[in-house]
Amino acid sequence: MKPFNRLLLAAAVSAAFVAAAVGPALSAEAIKMGFVFSMTGGAAAYGATQKEGAELAVGQINAAAGGGLKISPIFEDDASVPQQGTNVYNKLINGDKVAVVIGPTLSNTAKITNPIAQQIGVTVLGVSNTAGGITEIGDYIFRNSLTEAVVIPNTIKVAKEKLGLKKVVLFYGNDDAFTKSGADVFRKVLQAEGIQILGEQTFAKGDRDFSPQLTQIKSQNPDAIVCSALVEEASGIVSQARQLGIPKTVRIIGGNGFNSPALIKNAGEASEGVIVGAAWNISSTHPLNVKFVDDYTKKYNRPPDQFAAQAQAHQHADGHAVDMKGRQRQEEFFGARSQRRHPPGRVAQRPELSLPHRYDRSVCRLGQVPEGAYPKQAVLHLLRAGRSPCAAPCPAGVD
Repeated sequence: MKPFNRLLLAAAVSAAFVAAAVGPALSAEAIKMGFVFSMTGGAAAYGATQKEGAELAVGQINAAAGGGLKISPIFEDDASVPQQGTNVYNKLINGDKVAVVIGPTLSNTAKITNPIAQQIGVTVLGVSNTAGGITEIGDYIFRNSLTEAVVIPNTIKVAKEKLGLKKVVLFYGNDDAFTKSGADVFRKVLQAEGIQILGEQTFAKGDRDFSPQLTQIKSQNPDAIVCSALVEEASGIVSQARQLGIPKTVRIIGGNGFNSPALIKNAGEASEGVIVGAAWNISSTHPLNVKFVDDYTKKYNRPPDQFAAQAQAHQHADGHAVDMKGRQRQEEFFGARSQRRHPPGRVAQRPELSLPHRYDRSVCRLGQVPEGAYPKQAVLHLLRAGRSPCAAPCPAGVD
């Protein structure tokens, strides 16, 4: 087996390969990986492209594997409903016995589903969960998605510098973990930047008529509307704001939920001038990004979006990141739980470090667990093979 010498599907593919590598036997058995995306329902604009990005990566990895370990993907649709997310998590973990779960699409769902994996000890990698508190669920929960707490401060800072913002209205969904988390960050950052919040308006998921709130906002004459919303509601807000006569000089500044081509498709010309911070830049000339965009476009006959990119998330073996925008790094994780496959020991993952200017990445610590530990030589092999800067020293008694 040639671990970590290929582009991997985010951190979790790396984790799954390592789990197989330290097992009692190296075989051509496929690694079962579960993927939970919102392929239907209100978040389908994100989940559908995530599935495509993941499918592209799995196909490339399996093609490159030759006669070695391959990935057996199992895709499940949570229909943008948290309860359905719990159903598919239970199916994947307890029924299909997957080694790792990628997803879910929404932070709101992750808050409910990830404790299931944490309790059993199954590694989860969130590729679009940007709300606060996700990795705090437990030491098997990871993400490679840039959080709202990182993106929004930069978005507001640049908007203030370029547009001279002095007063805004905050508009957000009050029944969703992601939109509420985004609103909390917006509020804190606006106050820190000395930008006056004239008032706050809220809506619920599934709302279609935003005219009462927008009429009130219009009367307050803000410099901008700062909005934390998923794309379905965001599209309606943007469209109706312009229909009600709120001029385009009153900018609409959105959180990560605005990062979808569906906003432009749904809102049309009204979306012109919307401002949103992004974790990925399609125009990056980094060779890995250029190849990804080309491969995706050839396969699906359209360019990828941020969510496809995050699901596909290529990485180099030496842990160098794909620098898609600025200096955002996706560190390589390794060491995955596989208690069923490799008793009595396992490699534990622990989210112990959050870098304020980059991905909310987690340091991977190879350590002993109650069931025992892998032999010294296996742990050292992982450390050397991974060459990952996020690998902590071996714990006492192992090295």
